[in-house]
Amino acid sequence: MSMTDAIGRIQTIEASLQQLAQGARVSAASSSSSSVSAASAADAASFASALSSAMGTSSSSASLASGLSAAGLGSLLPAAGSTTPTSGAAAVGASGGAVSGDAVVAAAKKYIGVPYVWGGTNPAVGMDCSGFVQRVFKDLGVELPRVVSDQMQKGTPVASLAEAKPGDLLVSYGGEHISIYLGNGKAIDAPVPGQTIQIRDAWEKYSNLTSIRRIVPAGGS
Repeated sequence: MSMTDAIGRIQTIEASLQQLAQGARVSAASSSSSSVSAASAADAASFASALSSAMGTSSSSASLASGLSAAGLGSLLPAAGSTTPTSGAAAVGASGGAVSGDAVVAAAKKYIGVPYVWGGTNPAVGMDCSGFVQRVFKDLGVELPRVVSDQMQKGTPVASLAEAKPGDLLVSYGGEHISIYLGNGKAIDAPVPGQTIQIRDAWEKYSNLTSIRRIVPAGGS
């Protein structure tokens, strides 16, 4: 493995952990910080492994993630807080008209090829997964929060992957990653460092899906 490859894989895990830090939530007040950290470390390893498989890369990233200590990851976790979900009202664009799921898909496809940059929100430079989602909806006049942990509270829940429609948001691994569902088993997202925004087979499964959120009226099947 070259030094460049090694650095790239380390950056991948770092980005995943940073995204986890933004998206981490304390599930119950009675849970100890050590148990939350351990669960988060396990999620990080699973997330890295799934992305490595989906992107056709080596499993070294997953191995590195699983080797990180829960104590070290714990320092990245934000303090517990609460967010207020939005109502089930349909999202309305800045022009006052309702935005459809099909419009979300069309807006998202405009960014195919933009590189992944952790923390990025500018398509001229690069975007991360939540920055990409925020930008797509902003283009349509719909305001969403910046990070996954807040984005996953918006809109209305979708009961299952089988009921997901184009334009829905797929949140996975406890809030570490977010993508836009395109329908027919396809999704679009900003994956990991070294990759670009792209359409792919949806690797989100029931075992790693955290939630599905519908921000705007459903698109086609």
